[in-house]
Amino acid sequence: MKKFDITGMSCSACSARVEKAVKKLEGVENCEVSLLTNSMTVEGSASDADIISAVEKAGYGASAAGAKKEKKEDMADIETPKMVKRLVASLAFLVLLMYLSMGHSMWNLPIPAVLEGNYLAQGLLQMLLSAVVMIINQKFFISGAKAIVSGAPNMDTLVAMGSGASFIYSTAVLFQMTAEPSAHHLHGLYFESAAMILALITVGKMLESRSKGKTTAALKSLMDLSPKTATIEKDGVEKTVPTANITVGDVFVLRPGEAIPADGKVIFGGGAVDESSLTGESIPVDKSVGDRVSAGCLNQSGFMKCEALRVGEDTTLSQIIKTVSDAAASKAPIAKLADKVSGIFVPVVMAVAAVTTAVWLICGAEVGYALARGISVLVISCPCALGLATPVAIMVGSGKGARSGILFKSARALEAMGRVDTLVLDKTGTVTRGEPRVCDVIPADGVSEDELMRWAYSLEKMSEHPLSKAIVKAAKTLDFIKVSDFTAHAGKGLSANAENDILAGGNYEFIKRYARISADAKNAADRLSEEGKTPLFFSFGEKFLGIIAVSDTIKDESPEAIRQLKGMGINVVMLTGDNERCARAIARTAGIDNVIAGVLPTAKADAVRNLMKGGKVAMVGDGINDAPALASADVGIAIGCGTDVAIDASDAVLMKSSLLDVPAAVRLGRRTLGIIRGNLFWAFIYNVIGIPLAAGVFIPVFGWELQPMFGALSMSLSSFFVVTNALRLNFVNVYDSTRDRRIKRKEKKKMTKTMVIEGMMCGHCEKRVKRVLEALDEVESAEVSHEAGTAILTLCAKVDDNALKQLIEDEDYTVVEIK
Repeated sequence: MKKFDITGMSCSACSARVEKAVKKLEGVENCEVSLLTNSMTVEGSASDADIISAVEKAGYGASAAGAKKEKKEDMADIETPKMVKRLVASLAFLVLLMYLSMGHSMWNLPIPAVLEGNYLAQGLLQMLLSAVVMIINQKFFISGAKAIVSGAPNMDTLVAMGSGASFIYSTAVLFQMTAEPSAHHLHGLYFESAAMILALITVGKMLESRSKGKTTAALKSLMDLSPKTATIEKDGVEKTVPTANITVGDVFVLRPGEAIPADGKVIFGGGAVDESSLTGESIPVDKSVGDRVSAGCLNQSGFMKCEALRVGEDTTLSQIIKTVSDAAASKAPIAKLADKVSGIFVPVVMAVAAVTTAVWLICGAEVGYALARGISVLVISCPCALGLATPVAIMVGSGKGARSGILFKSARALEAMGRVDTLVLDKTGTVTRGEPRVCDVIPADGVSEDELMRWAYSLEKMSEHPLSKAIVKAAKTLDFIKVSDFTAHAGKGLSANAENDILAGGNYEFIKRYARISADAKNAADRLSEEGKTPLFFSFGEKFLGIIAVSDTIKDESPEAIRQLKGMGINVVMLTGDNERCARAIARTAGIDNVIAGVLPTAKADAVRNLMKGGKVAMVGDGINDAPALASADVGIAIGCGTDVAIDASDAVLMKSSLLDVPAAVRLGRRTLGIIRGNLFWAFIYNVIGIPLAAGVFIPVFGWELQPMFGALSMSLSSFFVVTNALRLNFVNVYDSTRDRRIKRKEKKKMTKTMVIEGMMCGHCEKRVKRVLEALDEVESAEVSHEAGTAILTLCAKVDDNALKQLIEDEDYTVVEIK
């Protein structure tokens, strides 16, 4: 994907024009232009030169975004100060013009004696004052004229035409006054309208520019995190260098209160690091030798030396800045309608203004009155509100997410998050901690817990198995017994010689060869297995020592996160490759009702695609095996501590690796989507009501008449409203569940069929039949029992009975009946 900076755009008609011109090029697969960031992204094989040429032919400027590194200075709001100066100068002359044109004629305010009764002089002075305001705001006329010449009229064209028409008509009336100067002719002048239109539009543009500047506050604050200088150590000597000069392998020194200049690894010392800037987590994280540190974080206490691993644009901070920037430059699917309207908006408005003027003239209105109606149509129409409705909300929403540790990679992902019906969770590392822990210690009669743990520790410390590591971690404070002749029996357990006898640990079948295990111990082990735990038996010589149960425990926040998701009306599904008994035990503890277990990595993607038939699906995962499913889902969400493959395949990243960020992301998506819908509604309804009002449609019925200057004021405020409305997202508490609204989804009518099957003898037969049935797209689930001899199917679409029968009989079973 290539990114370009675009210059010369003033409204959504401009961005639509640029987008259309580039999409015509051979080799361009997709093109998105952002009016908010004045940027363009292009996918395809077209060359940079061809793309830039197409933009220039459309009447705008373009340059490759990679030509310069994006800096905070480049994002500084330089337009607003210029507009303020322009507005102040315009208002100074406008006040004089309004005093002369309205103050004197309407309220008889005093004017210089030389002008008293000299109506021609008053008219000439009005023309000169109006001309000065037009010269101050000449940008509208230059841009509007260029747009007309290039065949792509924009908002500046509407403003220039409205103001210009008022000025030209008034000048014609002024020439008539040279033959017969009178106060009556003064009332036919619209010089104040010509100037007022420009001043009011500038007010709106200034407010819009200022508000748009606030939408990049998140990016600016992220850029502020990176320190300008760093202290590096070479050959035992410390020296201060610009952060940009740090290279991979350099050793940088961190003292309390200093910001981290690059991603690195602690090689000496330690301290507490505030990572809230990247993860949103306010509690400092303790760092010691071997731990990773990230650029932009703050060393709160302790002295550390770190080796730089990633520098410059490769750091986590730089990647976050790039992601937020790219998300703001991309387009959400909901913006497509506004884009289509924007492409034809200005020409249609110009045509409506011409028709309006003609109709009023045909109806017998005076030229000035008819012209005022046409000018009102031109200046009240606002293509900017349409163009800004979506991108400002996406920019603010993406920035809000980044500050909360929720990173959206595109506008599409943020929008889709607000539409999610079903949330699929991987088990290991997502719902659970991803590392086994000792959860139960059951010593045999005559054996203490410490004694059992000491024997187990002595044996398991020789193994690299994850279950062994859990026991070693739990018992590392205990003394161990020296062992020899250690042997690992694959899939069974471990054995070694200790104190001239055999020390063994493993599953039931393995240990019962060495010692007698009581029925109570066996029942306890079965109970632990039902709870999703793995029981490990231990013996020394012929003596049974007891059971240690190990389990991958769920994260503390998982039950609350799932409760919040269910409270929002979202269907939560756990998808795992683990066995069903273990998976369902974890699901019960976490509060998850729907479980799909025993699924291979490739089948995970199929399961997600099957769920997508019923609505929008988000998938949360952390491992390499989750990548296909993450890529298949409407929104793939990667846990921040997960693998790079999972993060690359995802559409969003949870930097804190907390499951509570999932409902937070849904809330942010819903609020952003709500803001976008509100903005689009306002932009459309404003134009739908405003244009007929300006044209005078309501004059015969209600007597509602709109003067051009009030039309200009309305146009100015419409864009300002849209941008300001989006800024409300900054005040949203994404972790507040008290205002969650349960979205009621329309349930698809599901059908069921019961198949009576002969020939199933055991659990393996059940699994075989279940697998072939659920492989059908029409079958949502199949509950198979060899004892009852039935398969109860839940269908999401009709399926032929003969096809079902043939499928089962191909597996050498007999279908007796389908009902």
